Amino acid sequence: MTSLLLTGISSLVTNDPTHGGPLGELHDAALVIDGSTVAWTGRRTAAPAADAAVDLGGRAVIPGFVDSHSHLVFAGDRAEEFAARMTGTPYSAGGIRTTVAATREATDEQLTANVARLVTEMRRQGTTTVEIKSGYGLTVADEARALRIARQFTDDTTYLGAHVVPADYADDPEGYVALVTGPMLDAAAEHSTWVDVFVERGAFDADQGRAILRAGLARGLQARVHANQLGEGPGVQLAAEVGAASADHCTYLTDADVDALASSGVVAGLLPAIEFSTRSPYPDARRLLDAGVTVALATDCNPGSGYSSSMPFCIALAVREMRMTPAEALWSATAGGAASLRRTDVGHLTPGARADLAVLDAPSYLHLAYRPAVPLVTQTFIAGRPV
Repeated sequence: MTSLLLTGISSLVTNDPTHGGPLGELHDAALVIDGSTVAWTGRRTAAPAADAAVDLGGRAVIPGFVDSHSHLVFAGDRAEEFAARMTGTPYSAGGIRTTVAATREATDEQLTANVARLVTEMRRQGTTTVEIKSGYGLTVADEARALRIARQFTDDTTYLGAHVVPADYADDPEGYVALVTGPMLDAAAEHSTWVDVFVERGAFDADQGRAILRAGLARGLQARVHANQLGEGPGVQLAAEVGAASADHCTYLTDADVDALASSGVVAGLLPAIEFSTRSPYPDARRLLDAGVTVALATDCNPGSGYSSSMPFCIALAVREMRMTPAEALWSATAGGAASLRRTDVGHLTPGARADLAVLDAPSYLHLAYRPAVPLVTQTFIAGRPV
């Protein structure tokens, strides 16, 4: 095992509050990687010796992004649906069925290649941890297949058989819930860490969502919820009730919803690329942060409502449109994402953490929001190795 000293770092974001402030930012800094983990962080002049050294020439270093919500196992695209939205057609969950049809027809090789392409895009933009959901198969075999494919790329796989009720169960939604909580769960559980449900009009109601989440919890999966995207509803309250790790979207919240998130510790996953792509109102991140809610930022990369793999883009949107400070947005895209996935090994650069980091061609993390759409990530490390 060899050690590597990264030096010449103008700004090092550690997310270690012992260094001061929530970002634990160090200037004129250095970092030592020992094998796959961070061994030391501090001022450049105090850096210990290492087996090898790289001078980053005044660039900034941040923790790798933790993208805690994505839908990467799919076939086809929905560019025409996007164009229709841009001319005034409102977004609804019904378009998911278009992707379901294409995904069912695709081969394993085609689906795997598409996930690999998107994960590569993410890594180029500094994402080092990604959660991947199923949800575009909606049969026992196709959901299990999606999760097997996702497992090749991440340990954070999410069973989302409860994405929508497929057309073949349109007249029997309770029969589909029975499938999701029975044979489909049996096939999916061994390939999954999480269980998720889309609690929304046009998808599943609170009672159906509760049954699905409790079935997953009984099989040892942890809970996540798609909540309150299209309007006020029971999703956030259900997430708090079952002890879910996150309630994602959170676009339409009552005061009671905000209180439930703050008191329960459920992370609010905000997905601003979706609002950008659907021309919907953005979540009020300022309201959540001021109430003491933990916030995560994620891409929700999917072919329908938001086909972006870029966490830097989400940071820029969060700062411009959701009233987050640049520091809050970066924390939410790294440590916040880790909290959403209940991970303690990623999202920060402190001794013992996995050495996941991104090098920016900029002197400060502020440039992520200051220079939107500019490819600032010049190098990404995962477990101490450049990728």
